Amino acid sequence: MEPWELHEWHADFLDACNRHDIELVRGFLDPAVRRAHLPGGADAWLEDLADLFVAFPDWRWRRIQVVAEDDRLAVHLRGSGTHLGAYRGVVATRRHANVAEYAMYRVVRGRIVEASGSASHFELLDQLGASGAR
Repeated sequence: MEPWELHEWHADFLDACNRHDIELVRGFLDPAVRRAHLPGGADAWLEDLADLFVAFPDWRWRRIQVVAEDDRLAVHLRGSGTHLGAYRGVVATRRHANVAEYAMYRVVRGRIVEASGSASHFELLDQLGASGAR
């Protein structure tokens, strides 16, 4: 894909994530996607998203910046939502959380095959007052 196509591709991916459409998100992931320091595979990625969406039903990401080069994307996002369900062992606090997220993706034939980035769940847990529940 050309850089402009990767920018449009990411906008579509982010839209699917913001709609909490797990099956649509699946179409953007290679079934064997590798994630740095996290379980690999699309199913593991989608389980993590589903857990986030249950705990934060209004969770949304806002794109700050995207840089595309060759088959790679560097992305800076802000994610935010209200904690209304259990998340990583923390019962609902009704607190609003807002975290910075950074990700690097390698995209092949319209699917993420490799991903790495910031571990924003640590900052998220800190904002929920549960930094020890990692």
